Amino acid sequence: MAMHVPKSYFQNMMKDGTKHLSGMHEAVFSNLEACTELYKTIKTCYGPKGLNKMVINHLSKLFVTNDAATIIKELEVQHPAAKMIVMASQQQEAECGDGTNFVMILAGALLEKAMDLLENGLSPSEVIRGYEMASEKCLEILESLVCYTVKDVKSPDEVAPLVKTSVCSKQDGYEDFLAGLITDACMKVMPVQRTFSVDSVRTCKILGAGVLSSTCFRGMVFRRNVESDITSVADAKIAVYSCPFDIGTTETKGTILIKNAEELKNFSVDEEKLIENQLKELADAGVNCVVSGGKVGDMVLHFANKFNIMVVRLMSKWDLRRLCKSINATAQPNLVVPTPEELGFCSLVELDEVGDTTVVVFRQERDETAMSTIVIRGSTDNIMDDIERAIDDGVNSVKVITRDQRCLPGACATEIELAKQLMQYGEQTAGMEQYAIKKFAEAFEVFPKVLAENTGLKANEVLAKMYNAHQGPEDINYGLNLEADVPEVMDTMERKIMDPFLTKHWGIKFAVNAANTVLVVDQIIMAKQAGGPKPRQGQADPDDE
Repeated sequence: MAMHVPKSYFQNMMKDGTKHLSGMHEAVFSNLEACTELYKTIKTCYGPKGLNKMVINHLSKLFVTNDAATIIKELEVQHPAAKMIVMASQQQEAECGDGTNFVMILAGALLEKAMDLLENGLSPSEVIRGYEMASEKCLEILESLVCYTVKDVKSPDEVAPLVKTSVCSKQDGYEDFLAGLITDACMKVMPVQRTFSVDSVRTCKILGAGVLSSTCFRGMVFRRNVESDITSVADAKIAVYSCPFDIGTTETKGTILIKNAEELKNFSVDEEKLIENQLKELADAGVNCVVSGGKVGDMVLHFANKFNIMVVRLMSKWDLRRLCKSINATAQPNLVVPTPEELGFCSLVELDEVGDTTVVVFRQERDETAMSTIVIRGSTDNIMDDIERAIDDGVNSVKVITRDQRCLPGACATEIELAKQLMQYGEQTAGMEQYAIKKFAEAFEVFPKVLAENTGLKANEVLAKMYNAHQGPEDINYGLNLEADVPEVMDTMERKIMDPFLTKHWGIKFAVNAANTVLVVDQIIMAKQAGGPKPRQGQADPDDE
């Protein structure tokens, strides 16, 4: 007869199927190991020489990228502790648009160091206190490491180096070309008084040629064909309709009894006259281009050609809204003649060909415009997707600089200086927290090590040379030279390799908060999953749209 094993009191209290994990090894260490594994997966993507990941999501779509934000989004991490690290990196993406890899690596390194401290007998509360003290000191030190302040955010020469540093980590080799392209696109839409909006710089991907064939337009570009015979309009007055560009239908069904051919002719003539009058009113108002968000009727198109009105159809309501912003127009819900205030203006609307793809270009010639478009060229869709992600990071760097003009030295110069000064702070601190502060300092050493390993250099030699270069109080700008074949340091200010201050500031905050949140957990209680039908395989989640 089998021995009866009684349930614990906690399991008796909860519903059947509930999982309960508690204690140092079951809960704390399992959380730390999950986060450490995620960090080890992501860290090989860090830096200009970072390796790509090939990710195939639940819809069987292929991603080949080293962008941490894309990788963690498509991986769909399920472990609750690892999800906290993912949420911290997503918050960094929302706040700064870049630095997601920095957050994940720092949080993972902090938890890896915390595992050593816990194994040596420190309690989680002591580790958390030490990390909080180190974090406050770290943000103080960060203020003193500012090496440059951008004086004019509308100056391409001052903004381009920051964009180049951001793009270099994603597209090594194309950074000079892409930095110039992104800076040009941002300067065209940089407002005088309002804050800079990332949505003002759009991208249009067209297969063919190479990355160096990419161009920037002042205005908007759509991969569409025109509906009418007119393919080019200069100094266009544009009427935008969110409804179909066709004669309206009645709300109720009706029956018309036609007795002979004459009545049939008269019926058609009345309809034609109605449409002709509507188009004539548009032409008299000066409209020479119509953009419709719905279908375009054949009869309406005939009279549009007669009055030399160009007709463009846009399928996406988002494209329609962005076009309205670009040309300063108001979308009409009904087929009425817009007032002069509701009309949009564009210097040139034309049908063009980029490679073998037909595009409609809304080109603006005035100095300050609301939208600019970067046309991305590439040999494959994956290459263009990766270029688009690099452009997004570059544009976000410009947005961050408009908020805070301070810059920090790049190429791991900031990280190694933080590690040095935090180690000194840890030695001066009394109590058990000093060990956590020293481990916090060691966590920053991970960044030059990862850069060296990804480049093929010896990590210990790199670390020794960087510490040696940062001996004096003025030697804070020396970073790792990745272009050298041997471990070598360089002055980042001479090379103009800088990072935005806010990206590092928020990255450290989010990483420490995520690490402390994981460390403070001592029990995991998982309720039994609810029943119900599972989602079909290969079907898109409506919440993702």
